Amino acid sequence: MEKKEHLLGSRRFLPMFLTQFFGALNDNVYKQSLLLVITYGFIQQQTASVSTLNNLAALLFILPYFIFSATAGQIADKYERSFLIRNIKLLEIVIMLIGSAGFMLGNLWLLLTALFLMGTHSAFFGPIKYAILPEILKPNELMSGNALFQSGTSIAILIGMILGGVVISNSAGNLLWISLTVVSIAVIGYLCSRFILKQETNKNEINVDWNFFRTSFQTIRYAKSLPLVFTILLGNSWYWFYGATYLTQIPQLTQQNLHANENVVSLLLTFFSVGIGVGSLLCRKIGGSEVNIKMVPIGAVGLTVFALYLAASLSFIPERTGDFIGIADMFSSGMSYYHVMVAVTLLGISGGFYIVPLYAMMQAYSPRSHRARVVAANNILNAVFMVSSAIFSILILSVLKIDIKILFSITAILSALFTTWLLFRLKPMLKNEKIALED
Repeated sequence: MEKKEHLLGSRRFLPMFLTQFFGALNDNVYKQSLLLVITYGFIQQQTASVSTLNNLAALLFILPYFIFSATAGQIADKYERSFLIRNIKLLEIVIMLIGSAGFMLGNLWLLLTALFLMGTHSAFFGPIKYAILPEILKPNELMSGNALFQSGTSIAILIGMILGGVVISNSAGNLLWISLTVVSIAVIGYLCSRFILKQETNKNEINVDWNFFRTSFQTIRYAKSLPLVFTILLGNSWYWFYGATYLTQIPQLTQQNLHANENVVSLLLTFFSVGIGVGSLLCRKIGGSEVNIKMVPIGAVGLTVFALYLAASLSFIPERTGDFIGIADMFSSGMSYYHVMVAVTLLGISGGFYIVPLYAMMQAYSPRSHRARVVAANNILNAVFMVSSAIFSILILSVLKIDIKILFSITAILSALFTTWLLFRLKPMLKNEKIALED
């Protein structure tokens, strides 16, 4: 009897998993440390408000996905992918050296330049990492691989945010330590990439179009020509709209509704990230190893029900004045606070149930010759939906002056409507489509 191979012990999967893990880790260590040095005034040349600079930083990281994703998809479909990954990881080391120079010199514009370049690095890496999974994994491993990828990324994001905060808070204004941290992680990521197995190159000749904007429209148009795949992409992008809406509001929710400090922000983000990781792993256990839609309806119901649960929980939080409460107070101030923590965790688990099968289906039903470009189209749509989420939240909270609980309730109802449409559209399409996976 053939012994079953665990993916994390596999030479095919482990180097790719670790490369992705350390990439996500470094993204979040750098972003979190940059936000903290801006917020707490470690950089002296700040000419704009903290809020403006934080929003500018978020925009600079997302912008490369609009500009470069489509071209990145063409390159990923044309050239051997392990070679591309190693070069992208070398580029990450250079970018982190630029960021380190920004930290050491106290130069805000160098730091923001490095952030834009990190977004560019991620925009080029994204199509490769999701296009490579169906080639290094067996068809019955694709759900497991995506589950591990998603849970590993969630853990990396969480550790990155915590590590960035810890290094900054313990360095007493000496930014040498954060510089050494981000460069070291980039080097480890590159070393992991050296072990990724060489992949077959695409036999079709692809002429890379360097007109970024024309290529973006062409990539989206190609994705639209595949009705099933495009519908899956819309489902993926809704998740990013939904997640961005909630994650962006957690600091404000913590301060205004819970009257709690920044440590409680980290606590709630931890619950959310752990929830996504748990949901991603349970998705494979409950839904099985074959690529299927089974868990998506469960995740969709959870995204609506637990969002309403969170909004209702916030209504029972007592009004407070005086000093902000900390983590210890959260656990000793009554059941209403426990309800908030449980709701955030359940939202994360529901997100894992929802997104893992959709990412697996995106890979499984994309033509091999255009798989990276499909992922590129996915990244462009994700960026559009995330920006739309920011505009939507500003409209509700700042223009209309509506309470955050109402924002969560509206988002929950929109999620119910969208996912109902998504599922009714996907189910008949899946019956007639053949999975385009390699042996």
